[in-house]
Amino acid sequence: MIRTITLRPSLLAWAIKTFAVASVLATCCAAIAQDAEQAGEMKYAIAIHGGAGSSPDMFSPAANLQRRKSMEQALTIGSDILKAGGTSLDAVEKVVVFLENDPQFNAGVGAVFNAVGSHELDASIMDGSKLACGAVAGVSSVKNPISLARLVMTDTPHVMLAGTGAEDFAREMKVEVVEPSHFDTPKSKEAWERTKRRLSGLKPGQKPPPAIEEIGASQIGTVGCVALDSHGNVAAATSTGGMSNKKYGRVGDSPVIGAGTYADNKTVAVSCTGNGEEFIRHVVAAEVAAQIRYKKCSAAEAVAEMLNNRLQPDDGGIIAVCPNGEITMQFSTKGMARAAADSNGRFEVLWDEDYLPADKPAKQ
Repeated sequence: MIRTITLRPSLLAWAIKTFAVASVLATCCAAIAQDAEQAGEMKYAIAIHGGAGSSPDMFSPAANLQRRKSMEQALTIGSDILKAGGTSLDAVEKVVVFLENDPQFNAGVGAVFNAVGSHELDASIMDGSKLACGAVAGVSSVKNPISLARLVMTDTPHVMLAGTGAEDFAREMKVEVVEPSHFDTPKSKEAWERTKRRLSGLKPGQKPPPAIEEIGASQIGTVGCVALDSHGNVAAATSTGGMSNKKYGRVGDSPVIGAGTYADNKTVAVSCTGNGEEFIRHVVAAEVAAQIRYKKCSAAEAVAEMLNNRLQPDDGGIIAVCPNGEITMQFSTKGMARAAADSNGRFEVLWDEDYLPADKPAKQ
């Protein structure tokens, strides 16, 4: 027997309304899931530089291979942290620590000598989620200045500590300290001695050659890293030994927030390398962020504007990553060791090959 069920008008209206609401909810849930999936396509992004100024033709094939391998190792360290859901802050610090411990670069081991034959190391780090930042300048016994810079950010109310004050803070925080000779390498010493010889041969009133030319082929290597993590936060870190034969106490752009390093979740994370005085004068890192915020341009456009129209030719290079995952790595010098990776499968080291980046560099 087949039964026929007759619904009262009010019950029928309720059923139709319930079905309609359920359909709308299902559609909304599907849309949300699709948006989440699309948003998840870019879970992380990272870029690294090993200093602007040198070019592959200044090195032997073996040295070029070693530099490429080091950049690849650094990129792997950072991307592995981000893949595992780690923070951008951890990623940029660990990458820079690795590069500070590599004598090929001018940060930590391998740092250049100043005019009196010692080392003065500078570093800074910035968390784009809070605009929190920390920096150290002119330290000579801290093994990894970038880690001390992070402690300045997290464990003090200050942004920068310098010289003996920073050294005392390092000991207070039980950060690893070393003898200043720890940073010596034969190549950096040779570069310093060569610089002194050239300067001693100058006639009265004669202008010395540009400092960047005096650093030596293996010593133009300020290091930096910018990253975006799966939580949507960006961070930046930069570390350097400065320029060869610099005056005692000279501080460049690397530890200056807004000049050599900047990070803000609303715009971009930036790390710079090159002629520090010019990057300070033009407040380069913060200016890149300002252009993105107010001109609504891409990071690639903002960086190109700084290198092509604000700075002088051969002044340096800039890497940047945005909260949307955009990466740009540009330079106006003969070369810049650089590397980038993201959750879309990009993983590349750019150094000793004929390669034109997708974003047009100021000069290749």
